Amino acid sequence: MVLTVVPSGVTVFLLDIEGTTTPISFVKDVLFPYVKRNVKGYLYTHWHEKECQEDVELLRKQAKDDNQFDGAVLIPECHSGENADKEQAIKAVINNILWQMSQDRKTTALKQLQGHMWREAYVRGEVKGEVYEDVSPAIKKWRKAGKKVYIYSSGSVEAQKLLFGYSVEGDLLELFDGHFDTKIGSKVDMESYRRIAQNIGCSTGNILFLTDVTKEARAAEQAGVQVTLVVRPGNAELTEEETSDSIITSFGELLYLITNEN
Repeated sequence: MVLTVVPSGVTVFLLDIEGTTTPISFVKDVLFPYVKRNVKGYLYTHWHEKECQEDVELLRKQAKDDNQFDGAVLIPECHSGENADKEQAIKAVINNILWQMSQDRKTTALKQLQGHMWREAYVRGEVKGEVYEDVSPAIKKWRKAGKKVYIYSSGSVEAQKLLFGYSVEGDLLELFDGHFDTKIGSKVDMESYRRIAQNIGCSTGNILFLTDVTKEARAAEQAGVQVTLVVRPGNAELTEEETSDSIITSFGELLYLITNEN
């Protein structure tokens, strides 16, 4: 095992999910297909509920912002009691969601509705969150060494908590000190990492961000955050330039130095 040096002064671990704590295949082959298969039934079942209408309104606002993009689908207003309007609106919502997913959009509106759908799946036991075997032992070591651990993902905070709360290893939520999603900003915007540091109450230099996405890594670095790229099976291959960065293939590669740091 090749051990990776943890930069001095790191007191906070900030973790991406997809491709970092969790296989990309779980998101692409389990979570996303679940939404595509079940969105129609979900909308018809929950349409008149307050939460669902809040989700639809957020999607409607997002659709207006996206109207300049090819293929974007506007969502018309739906007046209660008028079935024709309901049918038209639901069809538009479905088409909008499928279009956003086809473009791999990471909008808060899309992630919020997806999160509510996944909540139903997790609670029913239809889905269990996948987590790499090295994640839980490593985080326990980090926390024992006095480090704080946070999640930063494009998936909604609720979706994050569902994945770890209903994981294949049981409820892992106690491992984390907090969660951030795109409400704090885009993961490829350096200002997002500054906001996270401010929210936590530390310097950006005290944070070590673990991610498999180089664009996110560069944004974090611009904010002064320490970064290590995570290479997992199924992740995008790194370029020759990117392989010069700090890289790990397992969280276990950070264990020794953390537990013996003091």
